[in-house]
Amino acid sequence: VQLQAFGGGLVQAGGSLRLSCAASGRTFSSYAMGWFRQAPGKEREFVAAISWSGGITYYADSVKGRFTISRDNAKNTVYLQMNSLKPEDTAVYYCAADVRKYDSNWSPRYWGQGTQVTVSS
Repeated sequence: VQLQAFGGGLVQAGGSLRLSCAASGRTFSSYAMGWFRQAPGKEREFVAAISWSGGITYYADSVKGRFTISRDNAKNTVYLQMNSLKPEDTAVYYCAADVRKYDSNWSPRYWGQGTQVTVSS
């Protein structure tokens, strides 16, 4: 599966952005999907994940209550709604996919290119 993420940009603290990730292929609904991010000088970190059906979601503690992951299997797209953004959310955001369901050791096989999110104070 090929993934393409878009929707990043520059936003002031407290603002919102919605990231989208479009997937190719007819088996999108078979994949667990997720978002990761990497800030300058830091390791890539997990942000959120969603089950193939969309019925189960997972979040990093740092974004819980502010970010919402969702998916539209008819459109082969996964979204990340980001509200109440903070400067520390600044990073390159990557979408990812794998047929294996999410767990704490999830290491997705497929990755999209990143999209930059910059939050100004």
